[in-house]
Amino acid sequence: MKALPLSKVYQLLEPGPVVLLTTARNGRANVMTMSWHMMIEFEPPQVACVVSSANYSFAALRDTGECVIAVPARKLAAKVVQVGNSSGRDVDKFTAFGLTKMPAARVAPPLVADCFANLECKVTDKLLVNKYNLFILKVVKAWSDPTQKKPKTMHHQGYGKFVVDGETIRLKSRMR
Repeated sequence: MKALPLSKVYQLLEPGPVVLLTTARNGRANVMTMSWHMMIEFEPPQVACVVSSANYSFAALRDTGECVIAVPARKLAAKVVQVGNSSGRDVDKFTAFGLTKMPAARVAPPLVADCFANLECKVTDKLLVNKYNLFILKVVKAWSDPTQKKPKTMHHQGYGKFVVDGETIRLKSRMR
């Protein structure tokens, strides 16, 4: 073994695919790229996510308590990175990067029609928001696009490096 700089640890433990998070406040929708999230409960599904207080979406999520987590496939990689490299303070990212908004059923922020899955969420716990920017979300409605067959997700490894899902293997599991 060789010592690894502590600044590199997050690259090893990135918990899930890169997603898009939409918010809406004062009639204006925004979308941001996010990779710091994890499932914390199965039913009802709950997700913990970190949104930096420096992000334009932070105030909208904190104030409205609603968002959509949209899961993009590999084919959207370039747009996902463009969204992550810009701020909603300066640009309408849906228009600028050609993402399609769709109305959600249970929350104000829009779905992203280009993504293969969308999760409508409501904030259920803000206890760690001030200290860690950590929101606890309850998924209140979930959508998938059946036309997108076997989508591949992207996983951020830091500094512009991503891994795309590969081969699927099946092993015996007690989970159903």
